Amino acid sequence: MPEDVAARRERLAEGLRAYGASFTELGRRFAATLGVHSTDAFALLEIAAAERHGSPLSPAQLGRRVSLSSGAMTALLNRLEQAGYLTRTREHADRRVVTLRSGGQAAELADAFFAPLNARQDVILARYSPDTLRQFEVVLDELRESMDAELAAAPAQRPPRR
Repeated sequence: MPEDVAARRERLAEGLRAYGASFTELGRRFAATLGVHSTDAFALLEIAAAERHGSPLSPAQLGRRVSLSSGAMTALLNRLEQAGYLTRTREHADRRVVTLRSGGQAAELADAFFAPLNARQDVILARYSPDTLRQFEVVLDELRESMDAELAAAPAQRPPRR
């Protein structure tokens, strides 16, 4: 049994790595469409996704999601704001808390860019029952949580200087 589980984990991990590589390449292409660095585009996608789910991000939350220091995050947000792709608002009772909102133009460009892929993936997902998809979502959530726990337990190490 353990060998079977390990083999399944390896097959699933390989599929997820390949999916991640393709997603990264799409992100690079989306960044080129926007005329920004890929990190900026991924940050913008995180901002838009959080907004869609009704939980807009603060700069600190975004920094944790894209693994940037506060200084690098400030520079990234300045670039995206200058380009008109996001706004920083103060919506919280504590006026010091900044909320990130994607600009309408960014959302429109993302929708147009990802629409063909979304349509193809919707056709694939429609072949599976809602229960099967819920199970897959649970598996992905649990795998991500295990990775997050590992990342939290072992802080990132910088390579030695040469």
